[in-house]
Order: sequence, then structure tokens, then C-alpha cells
Amino acid sequence: MHKLRLQVRITILIAGLSFLFISAFTYIQLTNHIERLKSYNKYRARVGTIIAKTTLEMLLKGVTTDEMVPSIFTAAIGSFSKEGIADRLSIMSMDGSAVATNDPIVQEFGESKEDIDTYFRLSGSAGAGEWFYSAINNKTRMIEIYIPLWVGSAPKYIAKLSFSIANITKAMMDILIPIGLTAVAVIIGNLFLAFVLVRTVVSPIKMLNKATKEIASGNLDLSVKISTRDEIQELGDTFNIMTAALKKMREKAENANPLTKLPGNTVIREDVERRIRKDEKFVAIHVDLDNFKSYNDRYGLAKGDEIIKFTSKVLDNAVKLKGRPGDFIGHEGGDDFFLITSTDTADAVAGEIITEFDSRIRSFYSREDQLAGFIMEKSRQGAMVKFPIMTISLAGVTNQIKPILNYAELTNIAVGVKHKVKEVQQSTFLLDRRTQPA
Repeated sequence: MHKLRLQVRITILIAGLSFLFISAFTYIQLTNHIERLKSYNKYRARVGTIIAKTTLEMLLKGVTTDEMVPSIFTAAIGSFSKEGIADRLSIMSMDGSAVATNDPIVQEFGESKEDIDTYFRLSGSAGAGEWFYSAINNKTRMIEIYIPLWVGSAPKYIAKLSFSIANITKAMMDILIPIGLTAVAVIIGNLFLAFVLVRTVVSPIKMLNKATKEIASGNLDLSVKISTRDEIQELGDTFNIMTAALKKMREKAENANPLTKLPGNTVIREDVERRIRKDEKFVAIHVDLDNFKSYNDRYGLAKGDEIIKFTSKVLDNAVKLKGRPGDFIGHEGGDDFFLITSTDTADAVAGEIITEFDSRIRSFYSREDQLAGFIMEKSRQGAMVKFPIMTISLAGVTNQIKPILNYAELTNIAVGVKHKVKEVQQSTFLLDRRTQPA
């Protein structure tokens, strides 16, 4: 199926809106009764009819007693005369009695049965659903408009507006000019709007669409530049942020440990060196399991993998409970993990790791080995040796006491601390606090 391009749709939409606006504006001015008025010079009568009907109906809504009606309508007729709404205006009850009027003939007789008869004749032929009825009085050479004013579910008064034909032509010409100018202004304005929308919406969307396809093909080095100073530009900036994040995520995914899904050596190194460049004070903790190989030999690789995943969860829980939002956990491989935290939370994080690890590690052993407190396995030399229940060693290195220049220097220090902490026959955290290298 052929797709309608956004630019074409915007053009069609704006053209349609222009047509509807101009049509609605013209319709409001001329109405569907213009055919009955026989020529455009009856326009003044229509405008006066609309104003009179709207005003009189609004006035009726505020009436609470019938005694108020004559004075309210008399004041309205006086205002209409000053504004030139109609040359003559009478408001009659349904029996023909004049409620208020500025028509000398109606004032003289106090009623106008002829006007009521004319109203019923017009409404009978045109239909009771119309909101006004018009006729030309050949005797007075005036256009006469009859408006039923409803109170509740039935008309209670009839407003008769009379317009001099001689004054209607000029009034119509005065209205046609604004309509034409408005139509021209709307067309020009909407053409300019279409141009602006194409430049500020369609073009950036095309750019983003093309860039999205590039990213989908694997080009994560791409960025877009949109300078609209609005939400479209914000979307472009967000798109660039997303692209950068996707690139980092891909790099992390490529380097992540398949078992724990934690970042591997490359990401660990980058995080350490980033903190060093920012002169950030931190504690890097190398995490190692004691007696893990003997456990693997006795229980098998699958159970060993469970221990590795369990350890990663212990580290994650400790960071969430005792660490900071910017803390980092990595998996170097095997039973070696790497954790970075702030200098003021390192002891708390390490303590939480040791507490949770020691309290749960025994559940991974058989009941027999738990009761014995050790397992019997061959050493690297082939002799049967007692290996205690696993413990966890945490070797900490910080740049708070002495500067660390790079990742290589940090790992060299960590190796020495790791040898020291493994000499302790229990789960232990040892932080290197030396001011000078050993």
C-alpha cells in the first residue's frame, strides 16, 4: 500500500483547514437563509437578525417576572437603534400586543395583528423549525424579519426587525471586503505555516528516521544535529543520548561475563581510569573466594556456577544497602570480582558482604559437610586435604591516602593486599592504608 508522505498530509490538512475556516467564516456571515433574501444586499438584515436574536434570548434568560419584560425590551430596542442594528424593531406577544417598539405605526395602535398573521403564514410555509422568517414589504419597501423568542418549549414573543432596502447595499459591501481580506490572509498565513512546519517538523523527522535506520544497521557512532530550539531539538538531543547509551551498552554487553552479566575487565579498567581522571576518591575492592576450587572439584561445575551467581547477588545487595548510587560491580572471571565504592562506605559495604556471605554459604554444602565444617579433596599435589567451608577475601585499595596513576598500578597494589588478606583463615576485608608503595 502506498504511504502518504507526512509533508503531503500536512499540506492537505492545512489546505483543508483553510477551506473549512473560510467556509465557516463566510457561513456565519451569510447563513443558509441567504437564498430567501434574494440578493447579497440583504446582508445587513441577516447580521442585525443574529445580533437581535442572540441579545434578546440572553435578556429573556435573566427575566424572573413578566413585569420586567417591557422595560428590558424597551432598553434593548433603544440600544439597537443607536447601533444601527435595525431601522425599526417591535417585540409583540403571540396575540399581537406590542410589548416594546420604536415603530410609529405599532406605537399608534398598541398592537399589530397583521404582523402576527404574517409570522404564522411564513412559519407555516417554511416550517416551524426555522429560527427566523423574512419577507419584503412592498408597501413600505422594507425587509421585515420575524424572530420567534422561545421561553421554555414554545415561542412566547415575536421580534420584528425592519430594514430599509436603500441602506443594505452599502452594508453588504462593507462585509464583503473583510471576508475577502480574511480569506486572502488565511491562505497566505497557512502557506507560511506549511513552510514552517515542513522546515521545523518534517525535515527533522526525516533526519531522525534516516539516523534510526543507520543505528538499526549497527552504526552507533552516528549523531544528529537539530537546531529548532523546541521539543524537536530536545528529541534530537535525547536521540543522541540514546545512541551514546546504546553504544556503551553494546560495549558492556560484549565485555560482560556470560554467567553473572556483570561488566568484564575492559569496562572495569575504563571505570577505574575515568574516576582517576576526574580525581575522584574511591576504594577499589578485589573480591576472591577462598577454597572455591575444592568446592568445584567435589560438587561439580554447575554447583560452582551457583556459588558465582550467589556471590554476585551478595555484592549487589551490599551495594544497594550500604553503598552509593555511583558504585560499580564487575566480574573479572571465575571467582574474582571487582567492586568500587566511596571511601566513607567501603567498610560498611565490605561488612555487609562478609555477613551475608558467611550466613548463607553453608546452605550450598551437603548436611554432612556442614556438620563436619570441611570437605576432603585432593590438593594440587594430589594428597587428600581438609578444605574448610568457603570464605570470602576482600582486598581494598584506595587513592585517598596516596595517589594512584592508572589501573595497572591499582591492580599491582591489589595483588599484594590479596596475598595478605588470604593469610587470614576467615572472611576478611583488608584495606591498604600505606602512604608509600611497599
